[in-house]
Amino acid sequence: MAQNKMAQNKMAQNKTVANDGDVASFIAAIPDPTRRAEAHALSELMTEVTGERPTLWGTAIIGFGSVHYRYASGREGDSPRVGFAPRKAQSVVYVRGGFDGYDDLLPRMGKYSVGKGCLYLKKVADADPEALRALVDRAYRWTAAQ
Repeated sequence: MAQNKMAQNKMAQNKTVANDGDVASFIAAIPDPTRRAEAHALSELMTEVTGERPTLWGTAIIGFGSVHYRYASGREGDSPRVGFAPRKAQSVVYVRGGFDGYDDLLPRMGKYSVGKGCLYLKKVADADPEALRALVDRAYRWTAAQ
């Protein structure tokens, strides 16, 4: 029984936690020049909007701010208030709370899709910059209200 409890605790630990990784080096190492430029642009935008310094979360997410969460199941942890990840096929913007209430902004994101808390942007340059700023601001402020 004690081993089972230890196994459950080990499985429940988040792999994506804030660390002291060098964000600038991470961005500089992105092989694709377009994705690298998008990462620079998103990092600058999120720094300006949030007033937070970028932090590496896990191995590939750049987050801004931190929020502690606790689910009804008892699972809890920390995550960035907003963040992004440069992926091979697209850039992913992470928000907490999903995308209800963003209907005025999403159509201005160019080619995109959404998941529960992920906005997948095919090309960041196709997103209306003011709409992207507003989305990041709204998502960041939403976490403070929770």
